[in-house]
Amino acid sequence: MLAHHDGSALHVPEQEPSLGDTVDVFVRAPAGADVRRVHVRTTGDGEPRFTEAVVDRVDGDEVWWRAPVEVRNPVSNYRFLLTGGRGQRWLNAAGVVGHDVPDHGDFKLVTHAPPPAWARDAVIYQIFPDRFARSANADGRVPPDWAIPCDWETPVIGRGPETPHQFYGGDLDGVVERLDHLDRLGVNTVYLTPIFPARSNHRYDAASFDTVDPLLGGDAALARLADAVHTRGWRLLGDITSNHTGDAHGWFTAATADVHAAERELYYFDEVTGDYESWNGVRSLPKLNWGSAELRRRFATAPDSLLRRWLREPYRLDGWRVDVANMTGRRGADAYTHEVAALLRAVVAQTRPDGLVMAEHGHDHTGDLDRDGWHGTMNYVGFTDPVWSWLRHGDQPVPNFLGTPGGVRRRDAEAVLATMHAFRSLVSWRSYTHSWQLLGSHDSARIRTVVGDAARQEVAAGLLATMPGTPMIFAGDELGLTGVNGEGSRTPMPWHRPESWDAGTFAAYRSLLALRRAEPALRHGGLRWLHSDPDTLIFLRESPAGSVLVLARRSVAGPVRLAGLPVGENLYGGAPALRPDRDGAVTLPGDGPTFQVWRLS
Repeated sequence: MLAHHDGSALHVPEQEPSLGDTVDVFVRAPAGADVRRVHVRTTGDGEPRFTEAVVDRVDGDEVWWRAPVEVRNPVSNYRFLLTGGRGQRWLNAAGVVGHDVPDHGDFKLVTHAPPPAWARDAVIYQIFPDRFARSANADGRVPPDWAIPCDWETPVIGRGPETPHQFYGGDLDGVVERLDHLDRLGVNTVYLTPIFPARSNHRYDAASFDTVDPLLGGDAALARLADAVHTRGWRLLGDITSNHTGDAHGWFTAATADVHAAERELYYFDEVTGDYESWNGVRSLPKLNWGSAELRRRFATAPDSLLRRWLREPYRLDGWRVDVANMTGRRGADAYTHEVAALLRAVVAQTRPDGLVMAEHGHDHTGDLDRDGWHGTMNYVGFTDPVWSWLRHGDQPVPNFLGTPGGVRRRDAEAVLATMHAFRSLVSWRSYTHSWQLLGSHDSARIRTVVGDAARQEVAAGLLATMPGTPMIFAGDELGLTGVNGEGSRTPMPWHRPESWDAGTFAAYRSLLALRRAEPALRHGGLRWLHSDPDTLIFLRESPAGSVLVLARRSVAGPVRLAGLPVGENLYGGAPALRPDRDGAVTLPGDGPTFQVWRLS
């Protein structure tokens, strides 16, 4: 390795700089590397400047260089120029390269207000309310006219006209009754998919934002759930659709009933035909027009706006996951996305200073982060897809989240790392570590279906628990539930069939999350890749509190020898302790699939 830098506290001790500050940044290189001089290159106000770094210290066999960076702009870029006997190379967020590269891959210091402090230690548990748990209070509720009533054991129809209408009757009091399960698992943040009245089981076609769906227990049930969650010291997140409403929403029905109605400007109507824009052409999901000042007032800025109401007593939501954030405010020549993101974040912060605003984004999110908007994204493209493609098993076609023709393709570790680096390098360390890493959701196949067996799922869960970012678990993954697509994955939780649970998978998730809680490096440390081959990934998580070594392997491969590592105590996976041999190298086992973690001394 020629040199390394990331945005963690070891390399950037000042984690929350202010505009106008000058902060020290550190880059490290092996003592024997071809690095004789180091300069930091900044682009304050758009103009490149170079400052020579100095040797701060020699620590073992590593040389640490220090350089000052002026935090000149809200997002300040910097990279390193490494000069040696064989020429010059750049070190930017994608790594060391021997050619000139654009600035957008530079490291970034961000001065916008940081995400809430609690988010860095969050472990998210996603609940699809209709399928999670049904309380006794639900027994007297009459299914709506759109619904196909289902018994809890009725198989889910994964594709077809009946799919959005299957109604199982899970409710919010059912969630309260099962919080002990979440506690045993080790999560600390509950994320609910939409809870507002709608005409589907997924409720992304909201008919109102003013009340909780009575089928879920109404406003009082949300207050009870909030009390139960907060009493445990946990957080509760809601799900809001900023891109569209349902066609039964009062705003939309008023707009269609009268062309002169005030609500008409909230949507996109063709003045000639009267037709309207909708999400991906789905007529039941009319698209909101964020060019409307009235929409901004109703949705966000008014004292009684929907965004504010649910953050206040007695509900006290701790923030929002924003559905279809990637399309919000985008339509033809209209480009309001960044304005909307900043607006929603500002309103949440005004109403609840520690509130979180998390974007759904299924593909390239890099242009939408590091502004004064979304705190992070659901990182499908930079985590889910590459992990799936590495651990993919079997010949059954599995669609990926983006609907790419051919579905999930098998790739070796080098391609997986290239994908992860490509997206990680285009956002700040802060945005990367505050984004949700996930193995699946209510919109995707289940991880067990993708990887095929418990052993490979354990490897996937290990990466989820040990890589930077906020882990998000879709309810039921910890039990080994299956599903080939998003709708088919919305399986009712088998509370009454505990014999069907994969006890080994639950134990693995529980142990891995406990390990994450116990090791500060796994929550706040940097990321340094040490080795990859087609079947193996090895990396370090490093922090001022200590370092952790992680080995992930998808199948049997040869042992790996790594030089320069100290003694290591095995924390997960049962492998022997690491002991350097007479040549100063340690040998990591070659069995697989396997997931191993060591604490380095």
